[in-house]
This record gives sequence, C-alpha cells and structure tokens, in this order.
Amino acid sequence: MEKIIIFDTTLRDGEQSPGASFTVEEKIKVAKQLEKLNVDVIEVGFPASSQGDFEAVREVCREVPGPVITALARTIPSDIERAGEALKEAKRGRIHTFIATSPIHMEYKLKMRPSKVLELAVKAIKMAKGYTFDVEFSPEDASRSEPTFLYELIEAVIEEGATVINIPDTVGYAVPEEFENLIQNIIKNVPRIKEITLSVHCHNDLGMATANSLTAIKGGARQIECTINGIGERAGNASLEEIVMALKTRSDFFHFFTEINTVEIYRTSQLVSHLTGMIVQPNKAIVGKNAFRHEAGIHQDGVLKKAATYEIMTPSSIGLEKGELVLGKLSGRHAFKERLEKMGIQMENSQLEMAFKAFKDLADKKKEVFDEDLISMVEEQTLKIPEVYSLEYIHTVSGNKILSTATVKVKKGDKIFQEAACGDGPVDAAYRAIDRITGERLTLIDYSIHSVTRGKDALGEVVIKVQEKGNLITGRGISTDIIEASVNAYLNAINRLIYRERKPFKE
Repeated sequence: MEKIIIFDTTLRDGEQSPGASFTVEEKIKVAKQLEKLNVDVIEVGFPASSQGDFEAVREVCREVPGPVITALARTIPSDIERAGEALKEAKRGRIHTFIATSPIHMEYKLKMRPSKVLELAVKAIKMAKGYTFDVEFSPEDASRSEPTFLYELIEAVIEEGATVINIPDTVGYAVPEEFENLIQNIIKNVPRIKEITLSVHCHNDLGMATANSLTAIKGGARQIECTINGIGERAGNASLEEIVMALKTRSDFFHFFTEINTVEIYRTSQLVSHLTGMIVQPNKAIVGKNAFRHEAGIHQDGVLKKAATYEIMTPSSIGLEKGELVLGKLSGRHAFKERLEKMGIQMENSQLEMAFKAFKDLADKKKEVFDEDLISMVEEQTLKIPEVYSLEYIHTVSGNKILSTATVKVKKGDKIFQEAACGDGPVDAAYRAIDRITGERLTLIDYSIHSVTRGKDALGEVVIKVQEKGNLITGRGISTDIIEASVNAYLNAINRLIYRERKPFKE
C-alpha cells in the first residue's frame, strides 16, 4: 500500500475559525501533541500576518523537530522573506505560498490578469527556493479555476522548483466525482506533475470536505491537508480524524495508509477543543461523545454479544478508554502518575504536583474521577495563562422571586478585593461584581456549559467568549459547581486579555 501524507493546518487555517485563537505557548503545546500524533507536516501560521505568528513558527521550529514545519506566505516578497526568517531554525522547513487563480478572484479580489498572476507565482517560487528546498504552491480557489490556465500555471511553478502542488477547494464548492476528475485531469495535462507531491485542501461548506479529500486520493493526490475536529474558516476543513480512520478502517477499499498514531487522536481532539473553546458536537464522527455510545436495545444486545456488530472501529483505536477510572481521595501520587502516563500525559515534577493537588481537591467533591475529568483538569493546570486575578470566595443568592446577588472576593498579587452586585441571575451578578473589581468592561458574546462526565457530581466546563475593543477572547473554567466554573471562566478571559496586552506583540 502507498502512504498518504497528512498535512495538519489546525494552527493556521483552524485558527481562522471565528473565536479560535492560540497564544504562542498554546501553539507549541498543540504542535508537540501533533508530533505525538505523528503527523507528517504541521502548518504553524502566517508569519507576515502578525509578530505573534512569526514567533509561533520560530518557536515550534526550535521545539518540535520531527514533522516538516510549514509557514504560509502570499506571493509577495515581504511575506516570503518573513516566512523564510521564521523557518531559519527548522530541521525541515517548508514555505507554502499561494495566489488566487479563479476568474472571480482574479477579477474582483486581485484585479489582475491571468498573465500577471502567473508571473507573481513563478517569482514567488524562485524567491522561496532561496530560503528552503521544500516549497509548496497553492492556486487558491482551484476548483473554480479555468482548467487550461490552471495546468499552465502548475507546470510553470514546477519548472521553477515547487516541490508540492496543493489543489484547494477553497470555498467548498466541489462535489466528490467532480473533484476526483479535476485531480485526474491535472495529472493528465501537466507533464511534470510526477516530479512533485500532489496535495488537496478541502473546505466543508457543503459538508463534503472529507468525501472530496478521499476521492482526491483515488484520483491521484498523495497529501491531504486537514485539521483536528475539522475546524477552520466558515464551515471548517476536512477532518483529520475522519480521513485517517476512513483510510485505516476501509484499507480494503482505499489500499492506502498513513503513519498517524491513531491512539493519540482523542487526546489531540480534546486538547484543541479546550484551547479553542469549540466544543466537539456529540454526534461528530470518530471523536464525538456519542460516537461509541449505543442506546437502542437491539444495538446494545449486538454490542454485548460482539462489539463489531455495531462498532466498525474500537474506542481504544483512537485512544478512548472504554472503562472507568476509579481514583479517589485516598489515591496516591504513584497511582495518579501511572494513570496519566497510561493516557499518554507526560508532566514535569512541578506540573505533576499542581495537577495532583487539583486532583485531590476534585476527589473531595466527587465519588469517582473519570479519564475525561483528568484530561480536562490536567489541561486546565498545564495550560494556564498567568493568573493576575484568581477567585478566593463567592457567595450568591438567587431565586425565581428575588433579585439575584453575588459577593465575590478576588485575589490580585497579595491583595484581596471584594465587591457585591445584583444581576439577572447569579452568573450575571457575579460578572458585574468582577467588573467592579477589575475595572474591565467586557461584552459577553457566548456562554456555554457542558458536563465533562456523568452523574450529579459531574465536572462541568464553562466556555465563554467575550469582546473587548474588537478583540474576541475565550475563557474556560471547570468545577463541580457551575457558578464557580462560570466565575473562573470569566477571570480566565480577563487574565488572557491582560496577558495579550502585556506581550510585546499582538497574538
């Protein structure tokens, strides 16, 4: 069987999801997890877009030596120069440059004739080759481009030295049979196409990103660009977990393989979900909460007799433990550490101590602690933004016939601040009290809460999105008490805002 290269663009295209934003530290954390997942290529960012993206690409090059590290650039000399500088320390670096080639994009967005687009593409490849041997080119909106011009352009950039040609379905317009034909026709009409790796990058506007990617493989593509949980611009990108597990589960049909370490899929999905604040829908293929749950009696009976009756893949194949983790307040560090290691979580001693303390606090509140509890708790501990403000105490009074009030004590450095406020419910009252303490005036855009595990004592995760001067910031908080989780999420958002403002660059 032939290998399919997995190109992950969670940190670049995935970050273009409305409300999804990574700090430099978070990009490094995700990149390290993607390395554990064994992806072949990681597209970290667009260095010319911000100093934060430049720093992220540079730091990932230093700390994640395994995969090819890619930086995006338009066919503009300053973009390519910036990408080349960011990739200086990469063990294996790639510049990915692009320009639109469809008639509608060239006329209305670029205001250029096709001849000028071809000229810029060729010059960009030549310049990028001065920084790295590995250069990828994308004709943006390829699926709506004129085939003859597309073939001419691709041949020209290959001749100039492009090593990867990526065919994007930028607006999710293509349907599977049509997209497969496009790939086959490119192979037939571009004489030097066999000298390079042919890639595809599909969007999900019509819900066909995964299907288009898989048919492209049948058509001759050998690299798939995708994201964790399918996040990305608008309706998102082709989902990494869906493509990988489709190729693995149906290898009898596709006859291709990837080198993805599939047992890391679930953990990677959860990490990206926590950092972006984008909760995975329950019925999401592969990684959704309901993906391996059976409620119908006939299904339950079949699974109990033989799992394969209704499960075409096993939960363990994606790293999801079927059994429950029974740890309690009497459990020691050794058992705690061993369980984390079994789930693939490696921590430094200082982080382990913090996580163990948080675990003991949680175990005092819950009868049972499950794997999902631990994953959420560990991510909360190890991915903390520096705490300028932290919760010391909260007291709320609420009811359907009374005005809700909240008294909040917040710690800042060595000082304790206390305020009280009324509001439309206990959460609103608490947020108003925090606003009085911090002096911040944030607009709440979105508030969501979900149960991490089951039971009346389940750990709840609150994810909020707030806006301040046009910036959209995500805050997260977890607790068995949803009011406490809500307050922690709001303080987390404020701490993130302060962290960004104190950095010497915008992220």
